[in-house]
Amino acid sequence: MPNIKSAIKRVKISRERNLKNASVRSALRTTIKRFEEAIASANVDNARVALAKAVRALDKAAAKGLVHKNQAARKKSRLTQKLNKAASQ
Repeated sequence: MPNIKSAIKRVKISRERNLKNASVRSALRTTIKRFEEAIASANVDNARVALAKAVRALDKAAAKGLVHKNQAARKKSRLTQKLNKAASQ
C-alpha cells in the first residue's frame, strides 16, 4: 500500500476504473453473444437488431479505449459477414 497521498488516490481511481471497464467489457461480450444466438436460431430480424446493438457497443468501447479501434472494426466486419451469410440462406 502506498504512503504518498497522490499514490493512494491513484490506486483508488485505478481500482474504480478497473471495475467499470470490466463491467463494460462484460456487457460488450453479452451483446455479441446475443447476436450469435440470434444467428444460431436463424432469426434474421432479431439478428439485425442485435447486430446494431453490438456495433454500437463496439464503437463505444473503441472510443473509450477499452478495445483497440482495429479490433472493433474487425469484430464488426466479421459479425456483419455472419449476418449477410445467414440472410442469403
